[in-house]
Amino acid sequence: MTSNDLPVLIIHTGDPEDAIKAAHDSYAGFVRRAAGLAPDDVHIVPVYMGPQPANPERYRAAFITGSPAMVTDRAPWSEQTAHWLRGAASQGLPMFGICYGHQLLAHALGGQVGYNPAGREVGTHLVRHLGEDPLLAGVPRDFPAQMMHMQSVIQPPPGATVLASSALDAHQILRLGPAIVSTQFHPEFPPEFVRENLERNAEKYGGENLDVPGLIGDVRPTPEAAGLLRRFLDLYVTASRLPEPA
Repeated sequence: MTSNDLPVLIIHTGDPEDAIKAAHDSYAGFVRRAAGLAPDDVHIVPVYMGPQPANPERYRAAFITGSPAMVTDRAPWSEQTAHWLRGAASQGLPMFGICYGHQLLAHALGGQVGYNPAGREVGTHLVRHLGEDPLLAGVPRDFPAQMMHMQSVIQPPPGATVLASSALDAHQILRLGPAIVSTQFHPEFPPEFVRENLERNAEKYGGENLDVPGLIGDVRPTPEAAGLLRRFLDLYVTASRLPEPA
């Protein structure tokens, strides 16, 4: 057996409200499709409902999804998952965290997560990458990405490298290890999902002094951000890990 016979783990940390999920997809489904993985290629574990992944050696990589939950709530399932992530990092499992997954990885590895002092970041916004990194090779210095978060990584873990920022968040992409990266933005979200979220939450977002009509008008495709999931798999997953001998 080679590493390519092992599934890619999707750590499913929550979902949007039922009506939006029914119209579009689950957060795990968005990640699977954006990464170009077939249903048989993945093992989806809904940790927010109680189950936990198997030993990291049983997977060739892991994605950690976004969630409506807050890392700072320290829910038991979330803290248990953080413990699993620390072990997986020590075993060298390639991992990619997204939004909640980005924050949970940072928390697990010794960083600080909290409410973003700049407020909610939602809609399509520009991200600027700050240096050379294999994940961002050939990506324009400024590129659009889909945002949907209130909490952020306030202080990255020791040894982390900040790869990108945005106007409201200094830590949009972190490199947390040789094959561990994370994004505060959502590379997996299509524009129609972000647009519907803005429309459904227009009153709430307007109450936070956000220009909701302007945000809706700015929603657009984000191909550079979307391509990061497949690029991650190409860089770190193909023949990158072998299972332990039986």
